[in-house]
Amino acid sequence: MLTTLAGNFANRLGVPAVIGELLIGIIIGPALLNWVQLNSLVNLFSDIGVVILMFLGGLESNLQLLMKYLRPAIIVATLGVILPISVMGLASWWWGFTGLESLFIGVIFSATSVSISVAVLKEYHALTTREGATILGAAVADDIMGVVLLSLMISLLASQGIEAAGSQPALVIVLLEQVAFFGGTYVLVKWVAPYLMHLSERLVMTSSVTIMSMVICLGMAWLANLVGLSGAIGAFFAGIAVAHTPYRAVLADHVEPLGNAIFIPVFFVSVGLNMTLDHVGEKVGIILGLTVLACLTKLIGCGLGARLCHFSWSSSSVIGTGMIARGEMGLITAQIGHQAGLLGDANYSVMILVIVLATVVAPLLLKQALKRMPQGTPEQSA
Repeated sequence: MLTTLAGNFANRLGVPAVIGELLIGIIIGPALLNWVQLNSLVNLFSDIGVVILMFLGGLESNLQLLMKYLRPAIIVATLGVILPISVMGLASWWWGFTGLESLFIGVIFSATSVSISVAVLKEYHALTTREGATILGAAVADDIMGVVLLSLMISLLASQGIEAAGSQPALVIVLLEQVAFFGGTYVLVKWVAPYLMHLSERLVMTSSVTIMSMVICLGMAWLANLVGLSGAIGAFFAGIAVAHTPYRAVLADHVEPLGNAIFIPVFFVSVGLNMTLDHVGEKVGIILGLTVLACLTKLIGCGLGARLCHFSWSSSSVIGTGMIARGEMGLITAQIGHQAGLLGDANYSVMILVIVLATVVAPLLLKQALKRMPQGTPEQSA
């Protein structure tokens, strides 16, 4: 109920609804009122929410457009990883963090969570523009780079005598598993999903088509997690797979109300629930400085990548702002560093706060960038 009211007020103020939902999480969470804390149930609903959100994003995406802008997406992702690692790492070292901590902080903020950007792009009907396709493609490439960097950092921690939580597979094995995953995704899109969706229609069962689509969605999310990628990436490709069947419109009508009624709002609230105000007073300058740099490094890095691919300035700003949000990948990376003993409790709280602040700011910046876009068809919008 609170998320519905918050989304309503946000829309009335001309702000993306996700901002209201994020702020509700901050208000009722540990940061302020402390009425609600993250627990296993909230985490479960949040995980399902981001999976459904990305599934809907894939369902509305144009595969031909994604493939057409694959090269710009890789360039955008590469520059959007290099700049945060170098700038955030140097800034952290200047603020007194150790060399290894600084490098790890750079890796934390090299990650992008496109889930929130997808919600804003959907709200402003920009998901099927070439800017939207580039953001989605760059997010996939960014996720792969993030996994590689995290694996390298874990190897570096081991060489320093610091044991990361849980056993980690060798980097080469991880990469081979991810190659196999994307090969399997092609098979799914081309043959498996159409067959399964056609089979589901023949079942004498209510909503059998929707149930089968959810089986594909959750199965792909599980497989993506299994090979070290974000489950959101698997769900996104599941959405693309079923979008190339005759059931696309039916699924959008059935799945979207389910997601928006329960799970997706919980995901946005959970981002706010991650925020705490521990040690804020003594580190306000560092928190504000890192938040500004977290936003600028993605905006400039990804925006510059878009300009190198001949996007206009307005399109480049949309792509840059669309890559700012950190979300789950940044939180997961920070948690691994904390469990490994690389980030102490105080520094871990600072990183979580910066991730949340950057994620809250991102939809506002993306909305302003979208408003500055010239009006026209998707292919004319840059």
